Amino acid sequence: MDLKHSHSVKLNDGHFMPVLGFGTVASDDVPKSKAAEATKMAIDVGFCHIDAAYAYQNEKEVGQAIRDKIADGTVKREVIFYTTKLWGTFLRPELVQPALERSLRNLQLDYVDLFIIHIPTATKPGEEVIPKDARDKVIFDTVDLHDTWEALEKCKDAGLTKSFGVSNFNHKLLEMILNKPGLKYKPVCNQVRPCPWLLLCFYPSYPLS
Repeated sequence: MDLKHSHSVKLNDGHFMPVLGFGTVASDDVPKSKAAEATKMAIDVGFCHIDAAYAYQNEKEVGQAIRDKIADGTVKREVIFYTTKLWGTFLRPELVQPALERSLRNLQLDYVDLFIIHIPTATKPGEEVIPKDARDKVIFDTVDLHDTWEALEKCKDAGLTKSFGVSNFNHKLLEMILNKPGLKYKPVCNQVRPCPWLLLCFYPSYPLS
């Protein structure tokens, strides 16, 4: 099956995104080496959109797989569409670009094609993916997503990502970003896991994928 020339959607910033992507999330009991193996197999059968995230904790392995397939001539970097995500522990504006740079170091890539806010809920900054207190309760943080968005815009201007968007945003959060004073770049997409039907009436008003 060759997916390299499969249907792509034109994003509102002019870039094209393959609509069929290969997700790299796995449960904790799956060895990280499997992420590299699965990503290589996905590229071999024609996937060019690789969907990953810092929170999946396997970007080094996924990045190695991509570089290996580039090195053996299977695919070129410009054919790969790589998506990664900004986790909730990095939503403070001063942490946004360092978080993306960290992902790029793990991947050993110069840029990503799409960088999206993974969740709109900020949690305590630090190395823990899900920070919890002594009572096993998640420790939340207070962040203005307008400030986070401005930091994302700077990542695009710096050439670290070609496009950026959001994930798991409801229509009120989307409107908050889209109506932000001084908005420089609109989100190109909203990747949703729960109930996309709830957003179908909203999307025709804005050019989001």
